[in-house]
Amino acid sequence: MTSPAKAPRDFKATLKRHRAGVEAAIDKWLPAATTRPGVLHEAMLYSTKAGGKRLRPLLVLAGHSLFPSKLDPHPAAVAVECLHTYSLIHDDLPCMDDSDLRRGLPTCHKKFGEATALLAGDALLTYALWLLADAYKKHPPVAAGLVRILGDAAGSEKLIGGQMEDLLGEKGKPNAERLDFIHHNKTAALITASLLLGLRLTNAKPAKFKIMAEVGQNLGLAFQAIDDILDATASAEVLGKTPGLDERHGKLTYASLYGLDVARDKARKLTRAAVRGAEKLGGNNWFLLELIRELEHRVN
Repeated sequence: MTSPAKAPRDFKATLKRHRAGVEAAIDKWLPAATTRPGVLHEAMLYSTKAGGKRLRPLLVLAGHSLFPSKLDPHPAAVAVECLHTYSLIHDDLPCMDDSDLRRGLPTCHKKFGEATALLAGDALLTYALWLLADAYKKHPPVAAGLVRILGDAAGSEKLIGGQMEDLLGEKGKPNAERLDFIHHNKTAALITASLLLGLRLTNAKPAKFKIMAEVGQNLGLAFQAIDDILDATASAEVLGKTPGLDERHGKLTYASLYGLDVARDKARKLTRAAVRGAEKLGGNNWFLLELIRELEHRVN
């Protein structure tokens, strides 16, 4: 059982330890590259193990650390990273953003071809939901709750719906209502789900889930505002992916609709709101609070 009173309050060391735990869990829970068909599993692992911030798995661990729990959060952390990676593989395809770089490496379709990349994304999506059901099968109500949270966030009204509106927004006039829908659902929904997955593994009272959902929405919108700014201002070397794609494709972003200064102000205000919510959650919330603050100043 975790103990909220004894966590070491060294953010950098805890962050490093959590990331190492996520990497080890990816090795443990994902099929080996030698699993038939090998090229499919190699492509799945190539994109999943390409690095990145591991933000969503870290948020699962942050949510899990708030209150006592006997359940291992790492399968849930891996599941959300699988689902996130699937969305990146598909976003990068020529029919979507047509991107050459992701996490500083050639995108999955550049490395393995479009057909294999498409199937690798499909496989990661379905594997994420299977993993939740299988890893927590000894706790059926928990497993069902986890699958519901992640399946809802990834569906046609949230992540995929946000992507659809993102594509439609390339052809339409700038529209604040559409931008809000895109960012709430394409980005913030999965960030919120990550926090809720971690919390669902604890003994948290029902009222905490509503507060956590608000934290996730504010954090997700702040994250996207900063992402929009970085796409417009950072280099490929720093960003780890092809910059300037939003402008090239005429995408609706905070930066394009409001300008960089307003986008930065939005990111600050949304971060402050997420911090206030995390403080209200209570429990062993120090890591979550520090992570929220750290994300405001990220460079990629």
